[in-house]
Amino acid sequence: MPHLFRRALAILPDLSPLRALRDFRLLWFQGLVTSFGSSMTMVALPLQIKELTDSPFAVGAMGAVELVPLIAFGLYGGALADAVDRRRVILLSEAGLGALAVVLLANSLLPHPALWLLYVVAAGVSALSGLQQPALGSLIARIVPHDQLTAASALNFMRGQLAAVVGPSLAGVVVAYVGLPVAYAVTVAGFLLTVPMCLRLAPAPPLGASARPSLRSVVEGARYAWSKPVLLGTYAMDVAAMFFAYPVTLFPFLADELHAEWALGLMYGAIPFGSMLVTATSGWAARTRRHGRMVALGAGSWGLAMAAAGLMSHIWLILACLAVAGAGDMLSGLARHTIWDQTIPDELRGRLAGIEVLSYSCGPQLGQVRAGTMAGITGTRPAVWGGGFACVAAVGLLALALPSLLRYHADTDPDALRRRAQKEEAARAAAESATGTGGTPEVAGA
Repeated sequence: MPHLFRRALAILPDLSPLRALRDFRLLWFQGLVTSFGSSMTMVALPLQIKELTDSPFAVGAMGAVELVPLIAFGLYGGALADAVDRRRVILLSEAGLGALAVVLLANSLLPHPALWLLYVVAAGVSALSGLQQPALGSLIARIVPHDQLTAASALNFMRGQLAAVVGPSLAGVVVAYVGLPVAYAVTVAGFLLTVPMCLRLAPAPPLGASARPSLRSVVEGARYAWSKPVLLGTYAMDVAAMFFAYPVTLFPFLADELHAEWALGLMYGAIPFGSMLVTATSGWAARTRRHGRMVALGAGSWGLAMAAAGLMSHIWLILACLAVAGAGDMLSGLARHTIWDQTIPDELRGRLAGIEVLSYSCGPQLGQVRAGTMAGITGTRPAVWGGGFACVAAVGLLALALPSLLRYHADTDPDALRRRAQKEEAARAAAESATGTGGTPEVAGA
């Protein structure tokens, strides 16, 4: 019995980063509160545009308004994170997001809320998120010890999935029963909690000489990524999986064809539910060393499960396939983030994090366009299963074209070994410095 108990514990998420690392703990709870608060805005903002215009085009235009700032400021934010104190970028962008939430609240209280202001705020939120995400990602890679990076990624994914499953549901109840202003007020209250959390983070200045953020520094980061087939493979597989097999925009049409309108919410929730099952049993992932194979297996499983979902005619089987797809996506995501954090030098981490923002943001956007266009030509279900099979083929071709990704091993890859040595050396230097001044060093990576 004790043996079975130990085996059960081994598959549970590794909580070591939360227990041992103060700054990781602050960032984790900051992200949790922000995600729940943002869920309110994610539901309330498009609903308010719908109420003001009664136009699907006006609601859809919000996505276009958000995409360009996300791309531009995501790349700039990556260069900025490598050039200045990352804590300062996180703090100022968090405060800016809070200010925009106040604008939404004030506008919702007006007798005639301004429509144009909603688009301006949506673009501003996208820009500030683009600035903040590379700093957050690169700071995690610095403060978490090398051997705990997979566990930290799993915990961060679990936080996001919890917010994705529970947040919109709560937001829908709040908006339906107490109104838009209360939803925006909840978002504002969340930022009143998270800004002080960001203030408590330790400073994170550049470790060495850093260039000013510029187009040249962005290009330098892109050249580094292009020169590393392993990194290139992670980006390419993620974009391919989302472009070919992200049919979420077709769910309402699929539900109508199956006469199962009641299941639409379950269809949206099935993918994050499957992802959550993986992170809730992710203790094994910290012992995995061949993360490249895990990327390919997860991306291929995502496509195969989506193909199966398109071929099924029973709603519960479709929901099961969507949950399996979410599990595959999470396998791939855990492995991708681990490779990024294990191999990318700290002085380039922000710029590469900016490229990561583009890879996992643009792929789903383009996938929605692909799914809608193909459905208009072939019908809903062929657009789903056809995209799934195309994803599997694309992942297979990329695996053949980039064999170094499949050969990646955390204990033998030169970049991973170099990064491990750098972090261990920085941790020793920090411990010696703290001991020399009579302090007690915090358990942390560099």
